Amino acid sequence: MIAKEKVVKATKQGMLDNVMRQFNNAADIIDLNSNIRKILEITNNELVVHFPVKMDNGEVEVFTGYRVQHNNALGPYKGGLRYHPTVDIDAARALAMWMTWKTSLAGLPYGGAKGGIQLDPSKYSSSELERITRRFTYALGDNIGPELDIPAPDVNTNPQTMAWILDTYMSTKAPAERSKNMHVVTGKPLGAGGSEGRDRATGYGVFLNIKFWALDKKITLKDKRFIVQGFGNVGYWTAHFLEKEGAKLVAVQDQFGCISNENGIAVEQLFDYTKANNGSILGFTNTTPIASKDFFSIDCDICIPAALGNQITEENAPLIKAYLIAEGANGPTDVNAEKILLKKGTDIIPDILCNSGGVICSYFEWLQNRNGEIWQLNEVLEKLEKKLEESFRKVIETSRKKDVDMRTAAFIIAIERLELAYVQRGIFP
Repeated sequence: MIAKEKVVKATKQGMLDNVMRQFNNAADIIDLNSNIRKILEITNNELVVHFPVKMDNGEVEVFTGYRVQHNNALGPYKGGLRYHPTVDIDAARALAMWMTWKTSLAGLPYGGAKGGIQLDPSKYSSSELERITRRFTYALGDNIGPELDIPAPDVNTNPQTMAWILDTYMSTKAPAERSKNMHVVTGKPLGAGGSEGRDRATGYGVFLNIKFWALDKKITLKDKRFIVQGFGNVGYWTAHFLEKEGAKLVAVQDQFGCISNENGIAVEQLFDYTKANNGSILGFTNTTPIASKDFFSIDCDICIPAALGNQITEENAPLIKAYLIAEGANGPTDVNAEKILLKKGTDIIPDILCNSGGVICSYFEWLQNRNGEIWQLNEVLEKLEKKLEESFRKVIETSRKKDVDMRTAAFIIAIERLELAYVQRGIFP
């Protein structure tokens, strides 16, 4: 148990270290103004709340929630809320910073934030999770808001979570003001003001980035073998669209274990199976269970880490056979691991580009709520593809122009947009 805690702590510290090293690397290349660097190196606000919730058995349990707001030079803070045992202030800091770079790269009028509650949601009933969510929302109070800080789903949270947050937040406002606050969260259910396409936006975005990469390399995705770590919302939708393109899923890993079939795993059938098997992929027909430690060494063309941070490390990077890594998760690749992969000639589509489909579609939802509009699914997906293709092109062009990898190029674009905002606006007072 102590050893496991040390691993978790090291992972979270590693994520913060990674994002700072990525930032500093790009900042050095563009000779970022030293005063602006000082601002971007730190977070604006950090909120830690402790709140009691009555459990189904009548006992009271006290939870700890976090919300870190990194930067809002470009617009309101934006970022997900995750429910996971690894959530703490360092994890929230790292993820909030990544959100700042992600929204800036995408050209959105947002800053970056992140947060969540330190808990294992599988240990609580639906009614307990509702009370925990509502009490957390109340504890956050006016630290979130439709023009201040807009949360969204993340690991172990979903549209239902957002609906509870929306209802609780609106209940704290005067009746005449409630409808003006519909866009306090994004990723809501359709009936509660959500947007068509938001459910698949992140995974669809990962797929699109892989597609753009393949077009740039002048190769086809048909019959390409891919592996996915994490078969939640992002992993499933990415696999769904890749399979439609003719690619073949040959291995999947989730929190329960790992399965493989070199002849291909049917994505929709696996998804249906997990819904009937408590979310687990284990035991799916015509697959072979393999040790989770061997997942990244599986022979494939494309590797999609779509789970948690720091999964590709210095230890397993040399074993990776894929020639493309598409980061569906936030911070899945350690900085030292990335050096090994780049030296091998592996291409990496960085998280702040690869999984930005979610926040782009969140922006669309925010706009629809704000303007009282409802867009059709095809309209949302068309706008999403156009926005992502624009970002991908900029990253590829910057990468070639400055002779840097795609992550460094993405950071350069994101940081330069923030630098320009500070240069033009000045610093108060």
